[in-house]
Amino acid sequence: MSTPSIAHRPSPIAVDPPESRRQHPMLDHVITGATVVDGTGAPARIADVGVRDGRIAAVGRITEAARTSEDAAGLVLAPGFVDPHTHYDAQLFWDPYATPSLNHGVTTVAAGNCGFTLAPLNPSRPDDADYTRRMMSKVEGMSLVALEEGAPWSWHSFGEYLDALEGRIAVNAGFMVGHCALRRYVMGPDAVGGQPTGEQLARIVGLLHEAMDAGAWGFSTTQSSTHSDGDGRPVASRHARPAELLAMAKAVGEHEGTQIEAIVAGCLDQFSDAEIDLFAELSAAAGRPLNWNVLTIDASVPERVPRQLAASERARKAGGRVVALTMPILTPMNMSLGTFCALNLIPGWGPVLGLPVPERIARLRDPQVRAELLGRADSKEAGVFRRLADFGRYVIGDTYSEANRGLSGRVVKDIAAERGQDPFSCLVEICAADELRTVLWPMPPDNDPASWALRAETWRHEDVLLGGSDAGAHLDRMCGAPYTTRFLGDCLRGRKLVGLEQAVKMLTDDPARLFGLRGRGRIEEGFHADLVLFDPERIEAGPATLVHDLPGDSPRLDSRALGVRAVWVNGVAAIRDDVVTGAVPGKVLRSGRDTRTVGTR
Repeated sequence: MSTPSIAHRPSPIAVDPPESRRQHPMLDHVITGATVVDGTGAPARIADVGVRDGRIAAVGRITEAARTSEDAAGLVLAPGFVDPHTHYDAQLFWDPYATPSLNHGVTTVAAGNCGFTLAPLNPSRPDDADYTRRMMSKVEGMSLVALEEGAPWSWHSFGEYLDALEGRIAVNAGFMVGHCALRRYVMGPDAVGGQPTGEQLARIVGLLHEAMDAGAWGFSTTQSSTHSDGDGRPVASRHARPAELLAMAKAVGEHEGTQIEAIVAGCLDQFSDAEIDLFAELSAAAGRPLNWNVLTIDASVPERVPRQLAASERARKAGGRVVALTMPILTPMNMSLGTFCALNLIPGWGPVLGLPVPERIARLRDPQVRAELLGRADSKEAGVFRRLADFGRYVIGDTYSEANRGLSGRVVKDIAAERGQDPFSCLVEICAADELRTVLWPMPPDNDPASWALRAETWRHEDVLLGGSDAGAHLDRMCGAPYTTRFLGDCLRGRKLVGLEQAVKMLTDDPARLFGLRGRGRIEEGFHADLVLFDPERIEAGPATLVHDLPGDSPRLDSRALGVRAVWVNGVAAIRDDVVTGAVPGKVLRSGRDTRTVGTR
């Protein structure tokens, strides 16, 4: 029978132990008879795992006494999963459990990505905090109310931001420092549209050094054409020229255990020659890996994968390393003609979808406007957003009017056929009846056997890493956090593209090695006890459902973790049967102390 979780264990009575016990103190917890998949790719084996003082003390047959124990016969014990691309920078303040990632076995998150962080903030310009909140709301789809009410905004330096999270989170979290915040701190409003003077650039680089001294994992930046601030202007880092970016990269190379994360316009579809050169030069200048998000794999665009991986080949020749993140699942993403979503990012669509609702409806009902929008959506310039242009394959989600009663769950092309309309006209009329509040779910076009075969092949590339969940961002539009459990369920009971041992390695040791995490990513004596115990017959993610649990009752998509028995972070149970225990054993992982340098040669 299972004993109470560590999180709720009463403090033991302090007594002087016998001499022998001083040498080998009692184990805190033992998990017996588990099928241990240790993260290295080695074959699974039946073993006990003992935990003491937050670390794995023993693996094998354990006869040593323990304060608590549990029988794990028939269950798989794996290292905690590492999510290499999240945006939990704000959410951790109101949700220290990083839900739903922690529920799905993620014990370590990398945040501060895409050039966007909440620090540093210039103390002489208090309004910069408001600018940052509005920017995060726009580019990362975070609730503005949640940002305003849920975080203390009590910091100025990056170190003070990290300190504000210390001791109050349930996951381990590491943070890059964002280029936009660094530029804004030094240049103020001129960061958008301006170029730094020599003195300003020196101050920006100095700020980056300060952040890494305080524990930032490195530097993140964006040059993506889809990233605009709360005023609709290109975010600050998009104005940076290569010389500025190279200065930042060189600074990264002067600190232990650091990285670069970068986004350019070509991440969405295919890199330009200049983007490939830039990535290679940044990584080589730093002597550190650079990772980017996200490699979309689609058999109908066979030229994309080799083109995107050309950046990795070019980097290796230059003495760098460029790693592509890719998702092992198809992440459902909803759309709406009423609120900002991926449809706004299709060239030519933003101006129409940015109009006041009555005017927007009138324009969308204009056949000439619809024809123009459809043409732009299906054009080469739309890049990866061409995936959204088949409106007949959209599924109607939540509806709000009597006219749309019974349409939820139906496919647009079927409704259009009944009404004698083309699919886009039909979709517009459905949405207009709801004053554009209708939730739309596009069916992915790349769910075919050829695309899955291409994914399995691409995952084997040495510079491809699973991840890119964006967890903590786009909260009401997508739910990428459960990719871990959904992938494992697919590997065990679905397509079986990868064996269990390799799948676990791809979720644990591979990202831990990329980031140089010290003592994490494996079940091995001396490693931190970040562990996931799950039922291989049930491991899966439930469907994404909309819940209103953010500050200000703002909505977000959530997903139940199925088959996850327990999740331990640093030896303390943080999840039991998909419910948080209330413990906050997570650590703010700081570069150098908690990460070692991963070189590129």
